[in-house]
Order: sequence, then structure tokens, then C-alpha cells
Amino acid sequence: MVSTYVSYLSVARNLNASLSSVASQATVSRDSAYYKENIDKVTTVDEFMGDYKLYSYAMKAYGLDDMTYAKAFMKKVLESDLSDSSSFANSLSDGRYAEFAAAFKFGGETKTAQSDVQRDNLLDAYEESFDTEADETDYFEDNISSITSVDEFLSSSRLKNYALTAFGLSTEYTSSSFLKQVLTSDLDDADSFVNQLGDDVYVSLARACNFNEDGSTDGDLMSEDQISLVSSAYAVASSTIASTETGEAYDTYFAAEIGNITSVDQLMSDDKLVGYLRIAYGLSDDESDSYISAALKSADIAEAIGLSDLHDAFNFDEDGALADGDTAQTSNQTATTTAAFDENYQVLVANASTEDATDNYTTRIASVTSIDDFLVSNDDDDDDDNDDLPELWEMALRAYDIDPDSVSRSEVRKILESDPADSKSYVNSLDDDRFVAFRKAFNFDDNGDVTVPLQAMSESVVDDYAAYYKQNKIRYLEGDELTEATDAANDEITYFREQMATITTASEFLADDRLVSFALEAKGLDPDDVTSDELEKMFSSDLDDEDSYVNKLDDNRFGELVGSFNFDQDGNISADPTGTVQQRGDVLETIDSYVRLTLEDDQGDSNTGVRLALDFARKAPEISNAYDILGDSALFEFFTTTFNLSSYVSNMDVDKQAEMVDNFIDMKDLSDPDKVDDLIQRFTAMYDMANGTGTTSSALSILTGSATISADTLLAVAQLKSS
Repeated sequence: MVSTYVSYLSVARNLNASLSSVASQATVSRDSAYYKENIDKVTTVDEFMGDYKLYSYAMKAYGLDDMTYAKAFMKKVLESDLSDSSSFANSLSDGRYAEFAAAFKFGGETKTAQSDVQRDNLLDAYEESFDTEADETDYFEDNISSITSVDEFLSSSRLKNYALTAFGLSTEYTSSSFLKQVLTSDLDDADSFVNQLGDDVYVSLARACNFNEDGSTDGDLMSEDQISLVSSAYAVASSTIASTETGEAYDTYFAAEIGNITSVDQLMSDDKLVGYLRIAYGLSDDESDSYISAALKSADIAEAIGLSDLHDAFNFDEDGALADGDTAQTSNQTATTTAAFDENYQVLVANASTEDATDNYTTRIASVTSIDDFLVSNDDDDDDDNDDLPELWEMALRAYDIDPDSVSRSEVRKILESDPADSKSYVNSLDDDRFVAFRKAFNFDDNGDVTVPLQAMSESVVDDYAAYYKQNKIRYLEGDELTEATDAANDEITYFREQMATITTASEFLADDRLVSFALEAKGLDPDDVTSDELEKMFSSDLDDEDSYVNKLDDNRFGELVGSFNFDQDGNISADPTGTVQQRGDVLETIDSYVRLTLEDDQGDSNTGVRLALDFARKAPEISNAYDILGDSALFEFFTTTFNLSSYVSNMDVDKQAEMVDNFIDMKDLSDPDKVDDLIQRFTAMYDMANGTGTTSSALSILTGSATISADTLLAVAQLKSS
């Protein structure tokens, strides 16, 4: 009769061929295909358990088929919160239940308007934008004097866009040919191009430059006063938060422009001047521009609405014009208005800072559940202390170098409702990468509700990998070694979490050796055993193609690794690979486990010893302590058979049982394949002797003894062995 060890070797040494043979069996192949095709349709525990084919398949895959009948019990397992150490699954001594619960995500991924990384990246960009603003001003002031023609100015997109932003004009849709006509117009000619436009903004832009009608300059393009005007206008236009620097820019701009104003209509066409008056005379954004216009024209209306001070600061008649020889303001009136502005603006500065703005953003974005929530003004939320801070959407737009004043709230909504993956969507129709980046910073579905962030690796899978990595790093360790290894593992976990949230392609992931090593070690794979070229081939493989590179590898864990990522075959993040209650990698792991356990069961039909040996070989690298063996009936049988222990051992105190296991087996040996094989050889020999199979040598009989030794005697012998 063939010995158990020989039978075991015939399977173990050709394991992949054996697994392929089992996987190709008609029943196994059909059941696996059904599982793969239908598990992503399940959304609840009841649906899962209601589909017996799915449920029983999964139960067998995780070695729990003997508990398939206990649906109420298993429902509690699946609904357990694994982050809670006292939850039902975690409270069970058999680790298979927590492992089973971890393979399914019935609690669902966390839906959020922004992940922590998305939020932090946006806020970092927002704060950096203020440095960028200063950089742009320095560049403008350093280079504008070198411009000698209108064509040279228009060909410098950086200088041109700076000027356009300063005057509130679109940097995207204002054509250079149009600007050339504006800038070369004769301002003293009522029939010139710019004067015929009927738009004072373009007149102000033309006045800020000294181009001749042929596009040349007679000296500097801008005087120091003109440069000061433009840089002040830029500071005001690009600022979303009150600051001392912005207040000074406001004053400079107002002083420079108010002398050019000849009518109320002209004044009202300049948003910066209107904004200045709002602050100076205490008008909120809710009060329309018509209040200002009416008060400037009529003393009676001004008195009725409490804006007499505003009316008295200007010299317009009831038609909104100026009498001959009058200016919009005298020097005293300008001083009065400036003083009122400075007093009120300092209150805004005192109540606002980028820190206040980012704190407000962080607080409010956490409670956003829809685009509607995101677009609620600070004035309309429940916090009365944030009314003077920039709006959420203003901060977000600025973070992506988009002028908040150039995009209406309705346009922001359309952008956020768009699918950036759809080439025909609204956001892509804008043909501007800034808006696409802005859209990708948020997680809204096509109904405007928050959804799960689309990341290279789903958060629940990151959690799983973190747990596996830590287990593998601290297994067998005690004392100071355990503390040091735990700290080191926690550092790597933090790095992995933070960086995986920023990864957008497979190439980016594979370029980071630290991330790659973490993922491989979490799967129990040695990074030194696989090359970069091999990994690139794996991540470009089609997991649905049985003949693809990764599916032809001897170790199925590589396929499970690739399946853990939400990359398409081109290496880009895609929603297609993501699952519902099970991610793609978990599905593959479940199927691989089902096939492996089916193989073990098939072998057990002929020889239970072979099944137990295969079971031990599979589990040995993951055994952390004696209690893992005591809590697993198959491992416990392997142990008692290997060392010829009495069945009465199970009646001993569990701590004494654990002490016995530790004295017979050095747990660290279970990570050494050669020592695992030595244990399997001993087990199969003992199994054959106990069951009358194979041939038992006299040497083995002398070694083990023909009589069963009592549990107490064995414990005493084991203690002597270790002393």
C-alpha cells in the first residue's frame, strides 16, 4: 500500500497541475463561474444568503461548509464591525470567521465628498495659490518693462493673462486679435474700436497700457503708476480672503481709478470699485447693486435706505452724471471713503485668515452629502462665525488656478455632475485640464450625491493589506522585538495608506519600491523573488484571460494581488474592476481557496492523512501561536497525530495545552518550508502507523512507543525537552 507521505508528495510536488485539474472539473468550473458572475450583483447579507449557490460556495472556500446551515449565526458574523475588537466575529476564538467577514464588505465603502487625501491636497494647493499670486506679480513687475510691441505682449501668455485677470476678463475666451484692437485704440477718439464697445472694462485695460495705434510703444509700456494699478487690480481680483496686502491693493486701485469715473453707470461697471464701496459703507452681498446706484443718484433714496454717507461721498446728479467741472469725488471725499473702507476691512482681516478658511472648509466638507450641500453659502449655514470667509467652491476653484469670479455656481454644479471618464461630458467639453482636475477632487455621482472615492486600491482593501502586513511582520515576536516591529509596521502602514490615495496609474505604483514591497509582503510574497519586468507584465495582464501572463504563474497570489487594484488593463484607475460586497482580488482569492479546499477534500476521500497534510502545509505559514492550532480541529488532529498524543489531551486546561504545543513545536519553524516538510513526514508516518496504512519501521516504533502515553506524562517529557 502506498504510504500517506508518498500520496501527499504526488499532490504537493505537482500542486499547480493538481489545482488546475480540480478547477477544470465540470462541477467546480460551473460553480466558480457562477460565483464570479453573480457575486457583484449582491448588495446585502440577506441577498447573499438567499442565493444558496453563492453562499455555500463562499462557506466552503473559507473552510466553514459545516456551518452553512447556521444562517443566523453567520449573518451576525458578516454584519460584524471588524474594526471593533469586541464585535461578534472578533470575539470568536476561531479566526476563520473574522477572515470570512473580512472577505465581504456588507457595510459598504465609506461615501464621502472628499477623502482625507483629496481634501488635504486641495487645501495645500489653495494655500500655495497665495504664494503663486505673489510669484506672478513679481514676474509681471520684472518683465513688463521689456515689452516693446503689442504683438510681443500678446505672445507672452503669462503677462497677458496677468493683465486680463487684473481687469476681470477671461484668460480662456478673450482672443488675441480682439485684444490687439482694444489695446491699439485711440482713447481720445470717440469712434475708436474700444470706445465703440461700450464696455468701460476694456477702456480701463487700454488706459493701463501705452501702445500706439501701430502697436508700438514710445517708451515703457507701463509707467510705475500703471504697473501699480494693474498689480493692485490683480491682487484684488485673485484674492478670496481678506488680508492686509489685499486691503492695500484695494486702496491703491480705488485711488487710481476713481478719478477716471464720470458717471454712476461707469462706476457700477467696475466690480472692484463696487466691492470697495460695499465694504466702506457696510453693504452685504445680499443687497443688490441697485441700492448703491440709487443712493449715488438720489439723496432722498439714500436717506430712506440708510446710505446718506455714501451719497454725500460722491457728486453725481439724479441722472447719474457729473456737472461740468465736477469730479466723482473731491480729495476729501476720497479720503473719507478710504478711511471708512480701511476701518471695515480691518475687521474682515481680523476675522479671516487662510487658517480660518481651511478650518471652515475641513469642518463643512465633512458634512457635505450632495452638490447642494457643497454650494450652500457660509451665510446660509448654521455657523454665524464663518460668514466673512471664502465659500467652499471659491476655495476649490482657486486651488486649481481657476478664478472663482469666472465660474457661476450653476456652472460649478454642471461640472461636478459631469463624469470625467466620459469624453462627451460637460467638464470635458470645456477642454481645460484645470476643470477636470477640479472635478476629480470630489466624489459625486450623476445624481449629485456623494459616492465612494475611486482610488487605485479601495479603502477596505487597504485596510485588509494593512492587517495582513502587520500580522506577517510581528508573527512569532515577543517583548522588545515585538514593540520595535509593531512601530516599524505602523510607519509602513501609514505610508502605504497616504501614498495609495495619491496613486493614479499602475506605473506610479510600480515606480514606488516601498509600496510594491508592502503589497507583496502583505500577500506573503518575497519582493526579492520577483523582478520589476515581471510585475509590469502582471499588471498589464487580463485577469479574465486564462492564458494571460499572471494567470499562467505558479502562484495564484500574484493574480490576487493584481486583482486588489482598481486598474484597467492599460494601468489607469477605472470603476469597472471595483466590486460591490467583494473586490476583484477577494473574488479571485475566494475562488482559489474554493479550488484548493476541493482538492483537499477530494484527496481526503481516498486518504484523510493526505487531506490533513495538505491542510497543514497551507496553513503553517500563517500560524502565529499555539492557540491557532488548538482552535482549528484539523490542525489539532495533525498535531496530536504527529506527536502520538492521547485523545485526552483536549481535556487539559487550554493554557496547559498551549504550553505543550509550544514545547513540541517552535512556531518560527513554521515559516521554514524544510521544517514544515519534516513535520509532515513525521505526521504521515505516525498516521500510517495509527491507521494501518503504509509500512511502519521498527525504529519509528522504538521512537514513538507502541503504547499511548498519558497527557500528563507527555507534558512532563515536553517540559524536560525544553529545559
